[in-house]
Amino acid sequence: MKKEKNSWNISFNTFIHPLVFAGIFYSIAVWRYLATGRVFYIYNFGTIGTSLAIGLFFAAALPKKHSLWGRRIAQFLVGSYMLFFVGVFKHENMQFEGFIFYLIMGVFAGSTLHYFIAKIAGPLFFGRGWCAWACWTAMILDLLPWKKPANGRIRYFGLVRYAHFLLSTGLVLYAWFALKIQPENLKTSMELYWFAGGNLLYYITGIILAAVLKDNRAFCKYICPIPVLQKIGTPFSILKMRIDTETCIECGLCEQNCPMGIRLMEYKNTKSRVMSSECITCTTCHDVCPENAVDYTYGFDFSFKNHLYYADKPLKNNKNRDA
Repeated sequence: MKKEKNSWNISFNTFIHPLVFAGIFYSIAVWRYLATGRVFYIYNFGTIGTSLAIGLFFAAALPKKHSLWGRRIAQFLVGSYMLFFVGVFKHENMQFEGFIFYLIMGVFAGSTLHYFIAKIAGPLFFGRGWCAWACWTAMILDLLPWKKPANGRIRYFGLVRYAHFLLSTGLVLYAWFALKIQPENLKTSMELYWFAGGNLLYYITGIILAAVLKDNRAFCKYICPIPVLQKIGTPFSILKMRIDTETCIECGLCEQNCPMGIRLMEYKNTKSRVMSSECITCTTCHDVCPENAVDYTYGFDFSFKNHLYYADKPLKNNKNRDA
C-alpha cells in the first residue's frame, strides 16, 4: 500500500484489512450466538471487530507520518473495553491465571474463548497482532517515551517469561488442588481482585523495566507469559510483513526502530516474509520506511528463524544507523 507522508489515502485498498478483520469477528459473534443464544457474544465480538476495523482504517488512510494513530486507536478501544467492561464490570478474570482456572473447569466462555481466539488460534491467522493492536497492558506501556529501544535485547533474559508461564500455571494448580479453590468456591469478587491485582503488578513491572532498559516493550520481551502461547502459531501466520527487495534502499530505519528488536534485513536478504515469532505486526517498519518498501502480505509459509538484535551483537552498519 503506497502512502504519502503528508496526504490521506482513501481508496479501495484502504478498506480491505478493516473489512477482513471485521468480517472475522462478526462471524465469531454469530457463531457463538447461534451456539449459545447469548446476545453478549454479538456486542462483545462486534465491539472488538468494529474497534479493530476503525483502527486499521485510520492506519491505512492517515498520512504516513500519522499512521501510528490508527494502531493506537484500536489499542485503546479494544484494550479499554477488555479491561474495564469485560474485566471490571463483567468480573471476567482475563489474566493468564484466569484462563487456566476456566480451562480446568472445562468452561468454554469468557477467558477461555478470548485466549483461544486471540492467543492460540488467532496467531495462525494474524500472528501476534494482539500484542500491538489490542493488549491493555501495552496500551499503557506504549505511552512511555522509549518507543525506539536504546539497545538490543538482553540475551537469555527472555527465558523469564517461560518461568512466569510455569509459575502462574503452578499457582493455579496449587490453588485448585491444595487450597480447594474450585468452581463452587470461586466468587466473582475474587476473580475481580485477582484480575485487578495482576494487572496492577504488570503495569508497575512494565513501567519499571521500560525506564531501566529504555525500552517500552521490555515487559513483552522478557516477562509477559502470553507469547509462550502465541509463539506456537505465529511462524505459520497467514498475515506477515514483507520488505520489497526491489524498492528497499537498505537504509536500516526499519531495524533501528523495530520495538521488538528484529533483524528485518535478514528476511529481506533471503527474499522471505518476516517470519520471526517476535514480530507483533505493529507496522512500525512500514511507517518509518522512506520508500514504502514494507507492507502487510497474505500467504502460506513458515520458518522458526527469529533473527533478533541482541545488545552483544550490534546491527550491521546501515546507511542511517545513527540517524
